[in-house]
Amino acid sequence: MGPTPKKILLVEDEDFIRELYTRQLTKAGFAVKSAIDGQSGLDTLKTEQFDLLLLDIMLPGMNGLQLLREFKTQNPNSPMITILLTNLGQEAVIKEGFELGAQAYLIKASYTPDQVVNEVKNALFGNQPPPNPTAAQ
Repeated sequence: MGPTPKKILLVEDEDFIRELYTRQLTKAGFAVKSAIDGQSGLDTLKTEQFDLLLLDIMLPGMNGLQLLREFKTQNPNSPMITILLTNLGQEAVIKEGFELGAQAYLIKASYTPDQVVNEVKNALFGNQPPPNPTAAQ
């Protein structure tokens, strides 16, 4: 048995992008759930714990920032990492995302799915040293 896969919630309303990212992240060894809008994303976060939230900002109904604000209000100490996905490079939006605790934001148009997977890996594992093989002896 390997380590338990890290759990990712992807909130993205575009079917094509959602399926693409889900497939790539699953292939990379993550356990992925997805939601198609802010409200269902928030509902999923209420019932399950995730290691990382990949959150589209522009969503029907409740947008990504509203979802994040709502989640943070209810779970101020959550260790979950949030990465915002957006096609908006708007300073105000990005600033608000960071104020709400997002760790990074990715402009969708500038990233291939593989690069998104790499960003997720960096966010989850990047600041941890790799396991030290000699320590186990």
